Amino acid sequence: MNLENIAEKEKDTVKKKPKRKKYYNKPKSTEKKVDETKVQEVKTQEVKKVVTQKDEQAPKKKVHKKIEKPENLEKLEEDKKIAIKSEKEEKMYVIPLGGLDEVGKNMTLVQYRDEIIIIDSGVTFPDDGLLGIDLVIPDFSYIESNRDKVKGLFITHGHEDHIGSVPYLYQKIDKNIPVHGGKLTLALIKSKFENGDVSKVLPKMKEVKGRDKIKIGKYFEVEFVGVTHSIADAYAIVVTTPAGRVMYTGDFKIDLTPVDGDGVDFLRLAQIGEEGVDLLLSDSTNSEIDGFTPSEKTVGEAFKVEFTKAKGRIIVAAFASHIHRLQQIVNIAHEHGRKIAIDGRSLVKVFDIASSLGYLKLPENIMINLSDVDKMKDNKVVILCTGTQGEPMAALSRIAKNMHKHTKVKEGDTVIISATPIPGNERAVSNNINSLLKYEAEVVFKKIAGIHVSGHASKEEQKLMLNLIKPKNFMPVHGEFKMLKAHKETAIETGIPKSNIVIATNGSKVEVTKTSAKVKGKVNAGATLVDGLGVGDIGHIVLKDRQQLSQDGVVIIVFTMNKETGKIVSGPDIVTRGFVYSRDSEVILNEANDHIKVKLKEFEENGIKDWATIKNSVRDIASKFFYNRIKRTPVILPIIMDI
Repeated sequence: MNLENIAEKEKDTVKKKPKRKKYYNKPKSTEKKVDETKVQEVKTQEVKKVVTQKDEQAPKKKVHKKIEKPENLEKLEEDKKIAIKSEKEEKMYVIPLGGLDEVGKNMTLVQYRDEIIIIDSGVTFPDDGLLGIDLVIPDFSYIESNRDKVKGLFITHGHEDHIGSVPYLYQKIDKNIPVHGGKLTLALIKSKFENGDVSKVLPKMKEVKGRDKIKIGKYFEVEFVGVTHSIADAYAIVVTTPAGRVMYTGDFKIDLTPVDGDGVDFLRLAQIGEEGVDLLLSDSTNSEIDGFTPSEKTVGEAFKVEFTKAKGRIIVAAFASHIHRLQQIVNIAHEHGRKIAIDGRSLVKVFDIASSLGYLKLPENIMINLSDVDKMKDNKVVILCTGTQGEPMAALSRIAKNMHKHTKVKEGDTVIISATPIPGNERAVSNNINSLLKYEAEVVFKKIAGIHVSGHASKEEQKLMLNLIKPKNFMPVHGEFKMLKAHKETAIETGIPKSNIVIATNGSKVEVTKTSAKVKGKVNAGATLVDGLGVGDIGHIVLKDRQQLSQDGVVIIVFTMNKETGKIVSGPDIVTRGFVYSRDSEVILNEANDHIKVKLKEFEENGIKDWATIKNSVRDIASKFFYNRIKRTPVILPIIMDI
């Protein structure tokens, strides 16, 4: 082989080598990658297998521990969030100052931050234990101490238990604070200022109608919603603040055939329910009565029957403020050709106000003076008077006792008492009825006669209100405790949880938020007694003295003493009132006098001249003597005169 051939051969070998290397590396490289992928997959599967085996083999206790710990942590976190939310949650307060555990004296405050609005300001009338008291009004001390926060007064309707203390309230708050109410309500309030003895300065008055919304202060929006009651211009009130919404029904009934044609605003009530109410306060007066309260129109039908039967004069005793009933009496009297005479200041006032505003429509020439009644034929007269509750000085009581200046009851008269006795007045009403029957008058007074229906919702109407509003929380108001309790049971029947129902008392500070309503503290609340022009100056000690005076009378012991020497110059003389009749009890009084003289002689001999000591000693001797002798405890008043 020559050198040229050898060189050529080596060239070919060099050229072929890289090709073989390239060819050799390619499959080797691919093969390696495939192997690595497989290894990775195997490793992954092995890891998964190991993890799975560990989980399966792990004891159940350990698994339970792992689950329990996070759950506890979540609960703690949730509680923490609720606590933080509770701290940040907006709050408003509903504070009743009257109307709970009692009938009457209605007043409720709604407070949010530094602002307060007042709903109603009523009175109640004294019971037998409040001797000499004219009116009972709420305690305004909390309002007075927060007078700068008060932004407005809102009145649901014009009955005395909702407006009676308005003049007294404005003695404690700024006269520029406006009072909002219906046209009739404001007119009745205005007459209290014009004709009363408390204040002649009228507050600002703002007339409202149903669905009116009033923005007052920085935070409050107040809406009036029409309801039916035993007086015109009756409204529920809805109060909205950033903390939530509270609705106050006021006094109401569901009258589907109202006398004046203005019924309950069901549509707006349902809308309010849909929008949401955080707390509903609702009238509980008839919460113990099943069914529905009859319509006021049924009373008109009953009156027609009685007017048809009556052959002589008709005397009707009715509530002065019950304008719907007065209108029906006027209409029926006109149909029977009878004239109407009014007896009673409150009736005269209401006839004047209601007729001038168009709420009471009087046919021409139907009214006559009371002094002209005797000039008319008996079957052509209706005497409309006050005194449905047996008030001693009311017209019906004076007629029943034959003490009336113009009207004497006689045989053939028909007397209609269009009311039921308020608790506590039953005896007085019964006395009047007995007296009238003695004169052979026909007396119509039983509720079954149909001449009276209530102005308050019974159980089924209360259920309807609860279903319309669907409140988150509920608070029964306007009633004695048994009434509030019965209303609570009715609310539970409609689906409101027991835990969401608040039974409060006057002065309770009810905290309302978007999530709850509960009592959180108390403010000063109670009763202020009004006696003549005196407001709040009659306390328990004075009432106790009056009670003692009414039961055992008074004994006055008078004697004259020389102040310098301490010698008794004249007396003692004993004067009594309401204790014993002096002429029939001379022996007892003389014995008492002898005991007192002995003690006064001791003071002279011992040189005791201190009047306080002498008076107290004389009082003790007389009290012990009269109790031991005749078991009576009169009020003893020693009076010393000096020379």
